[in-house]
Amino acid sequence: MAYFVTGATGFIGRFLVHELVEKREGDVFVLCRESSLPRIERLIDEWGSDRVVPVVGDLSAPGLGVDEAWIAEHRGRIDHFFHLAAIYDMTADDATNDAMNVDGTRHALELAAAVQAGCFHQVSSVAAAGDFEGAFDETMFAEGQVLPSPYHRTKYESERIVREESVVPWRVYRPAIVVGHSETGEMDKVDGPYYFFPVLKRLRDVFPSWLPLLGIDLGNTNIVPVDYVAKAMDHLAHLPERDGEAFHLVNPEPQSVVEMINGFCAAAGAPQFATPSIEWVRR
Repeated sequence: MAYFVTGATGFIGRFLVHELVEKREGDVFVLCRESSLPRIERLIDEWGSDRVVPVVGDLSAPGLGVDEAWIAEHRGRIDHFFHLAAIYDMTADDATNDAMNVDGTRHALELAAAVQAGCFHQVSSVAAAGDFEGAFDETMFAEGQVLPSPYHRTKYESERIVREESVVPWRVYRPAIVVGHSETGEMDKVDGPYYFFPVLKRLRDVFPSWLPLLGIDLGNTNIVPVDYVAKAMDHLAHLPERDGEAFHLVNPEPQSVVEMINGFCAAAGAPQFATPSIEWVRR
């Protein structure tokens, strides 16, 4: 058994490699730029395994820029090809999203085909559902949904490319909003719900924790810890006879946005928002 992982230095990628090292056998080849070799070497020390092997390449290059000699040597030996390298930024422009998410996916598929990988695992996002109204299940993809941002569009487009152009078997994973580790809280950047933290600190510093604050109904959200996402991907990737399927890596019970914020407030010692009722506010 052997694996190839793009985006191994990224947040989800680091935890996925950890799962593969801990639970699986065989080499784990990880794509990295020449300039990122020192970082990969530090991560290899953290993973504690000599089975993790860096492969120099570039997401922006055809075939990920991997050397032809390496491809020839490993042709037919890569059982699972995980493609995680992408830009996860709702504010990035079209050109950046296209280069990283769309072109990067095509380049990864080229390499997967060249090495005759056993299965191509594409990490997509629930963002591929766009503004679809109603339940969007794992059997659904092209439903005429509105894609409101470059990020939504390129996650949809990347998944479409895999579905239509991959010459090797594929599986797709759609995580919800990925947050820190469920036990350690480890996170690598401030985005999503973490934007609330400076506000919560301010509330904690100004108001007593017992003071209830008036909230409004902000609907539901869906957040999942990174270790859950990595473990789920590892498990689903090794299930037999599931090629050609998509998997939602989400909380089956969406969380109220206000309940989520109140959880952060409680941990921070900040005042919490009263359970909102939009009908009460309107009256």
